[in-house]
Amino acid sequence: MSAPTAAVIGAGYAGLACAVELARRGVHVTVFERSHTLGGRARVVHKDEWLVDNGQHILVGAYRELTRLLRLTGGTPKQLMHLPLTLHVPGRLDLRAAAGLPAPLHLGIGILRARGLGWSDRFAMLRLMRGLKKSGFKVAPGATVEGLLRQYRQSPLLCELIWAPLCIAALNTPVEEASAQVFVNVLRDSLAADAAASELLIPRVDLSELFPVPAARYLATRRGRLRTGNAIEAIRPTPEGFLLEGDPGGKPWRQVVLATAPYHAGALLASTGACDRLAKQIDELPHEPIVTVYLALGPGQHLPESMIGLSQGPAQWAFDRGRLGGRDGLIACVISAHGAHEALPRDELILAVHAQLERELGRRLPAPVWSQAIVEKRATIACRPGVFRPGIRTPLAGLWLAGDYIESDYPATLESAVRSGVACAEAVWGQLERGG
Repeated sequence: MSAPTAAVIGAGYAGLACAVELARRGVHVTVFERSHTLGGRARVVHKDEWLVDNGQHILVGAYRELTRLLRLTGGTPKQLMHLPLTLHVPGRLDLRAAAGLPAPLHLGIGILRARGLGWSDRFAMLRLMRGLKKSGFKVAPGATVEGLLRQYRQSPLLCELIWAPLCIAALNTPVEEASAQVFVNVLRDSLAADAAASELLIPRVDLSELFPVPAARYLATRRGRLRTGNAIEAIRPTPEGFLLEGDPGGKPWRQVVLATAPYHAGALLASTGACDRLAKQIDELPHEPIVTVYLALGPGQHLPESMIGLSQGPAQWAFDRGRLGGRDGLIACVISAHGAHEALPRDELILAVHAQLERELGRRLPAPVWSQAIVEKRATIACRPGVFRPGIRTPLAGLWLAGDYIESDYPATLESAVRSGVACAEAVWGQLERGG
């Protein structure tokens, strides 16, 4: 008997996770990708003579599905820098989880030793974590992060330096709009779990090299096919399966996984003629932007830590790419969610971020020898209470959805993306075993 086959549309993290899992089970997978670069919205970008990511991503130890796939496809621990939970805002805050201690001691000791917090702040932070544990990490439906912080009487300093930055980093949504339940889920599985779960994992390689490229190699050794530069324009249901408009093979597929960004998924779903309501719901999803400002300050220019928090805006975080396997002196500054910065021309935004770094580091910085602002206007869906997130199933048997916007306990992260891809692979495999 010939091996089962499946098609995946989209070579981002979700699509490749699905393809890898199917290939592991012996399915011959063909992945279609309109771009020539792998990774979707988490990919390497060529700018002038520089290779940079289209956005800076942080993983945490709790995001175990992605790290499992990294190991499966041949990744090495050296690709990720492992840091104990560290929140460092120059001159204002230094909080580090205690290394080598079991949870929750690692966090408790870190809070007690933190510099920049008063005793009332420390007790308030512990009160929040104890209260969430007592509630089983459940909050009232419709609650926002801002409301949660008010409920547990968190101080303005904690909100400014810890909770708001963590919320914006994890959910890419401001605290006044962000879903408290999703934020609590992240806290539950990271800060309130074992010590390894709260570790920060920062990629030392570009986002295409981290997982997509090894995934492509993995597929190639298992008779998978990766067709880059091959856009699928429509999906046509037939009695024999789905015809993909743009597929040079021209054969129908019994199993198709649609793993594009949500703003591409709607049109492809609508093209089937049987998914109009789902397509409309996905098209109406609210989005939040992410801007990454790269400043090449020259050799010898470093941040005090590999990752620091910034409190004066417009950027919220800065990463020392020179410490993370990149060029010496390259700094990546991240601006998450909507804000006043969107009204600035890119050149003015770069100058504003450079000036912000000087203020917060307390020293003059050289003018950048190269700079770039990379704007992802629809980087993630807005993680608000009650926002519709579809499941992996569609109204058509054999047509599945994967992506970071799919229903999940987590916000729209790389972990959510790969989890949805793995869930699709399991569902597809179940159908294939039943002869679908």
